[in-house]
Amino acid sequence: MARIEYFYSAHSVYAYLGAQYLYGICARHGATLVHRPMLLGPVMEAVGGQSFRDRPKAQLAYFFGREIKRWAEWRGLPVIGHRPTTHDAPYDLANRLIIAAQDMGQGADALSFALLQGHWRDDADMSDTGFLRACVTQSGLEPDALFDRADSPGIIAQHDANTDDAIKLPVFGSPTYVVDGDPFYGQDRLDLVERAVIRPFA
Repeated sequence: MARIEYFYSAHSVYAYLGAQYLYGICARHGATLVHRPMLLGPVMEAVGGQSFRDRPKAQLAYFFGREIKRWAEWRGLPVIGHRPTTHDAPYDLANRLIIAAQDMGQGADALSFALLQGHWRDDADMSDTGFLRACVTQSGLEPDALFDRADSPGIIAQHDANTDDAIKLPVFGSPTYVVDGDPFYGQDRLDLVERAVIRPFA
């Protein structure tokens, strides 16, 4: 059975656009999905990536404008017509809630998608605990228990380890899918991910 390690941030638009297709790959082929939410800033800095404000306007217009609109239409997913208002707000708790759900053995896929979609469809604030609790409840999880678990030393350490492992790999951005050790960067590589799940590349 193939294992997919899923490195991404809880506020990543391309993680949102690829999530349901990724879940479908796992369901079709019995692959094990391991959520590895990470802090994207340190990961991008480690590979020499530019901050959002330092990128050329033409690049931003293409990768964070036209490409998002095309992929949203292709995947049949709604997106707001602009970068989320609070996109630079802290999202580490959202990351840790996903890790905690996975650690507790329930609802990580649903919670991850609810968080991503809320941010990119509804312009929700990832640092707003009201929004986070609503996503947890929507995913069929018990908020108090999950929030307590997300703040535990073990989950905080796992979040740090995810970021450190992404830097060591290295990961070039969010999302990155690692199929039995073979990394694929970007949700536009999901067809290749599926092929790797079925039959590894040479």
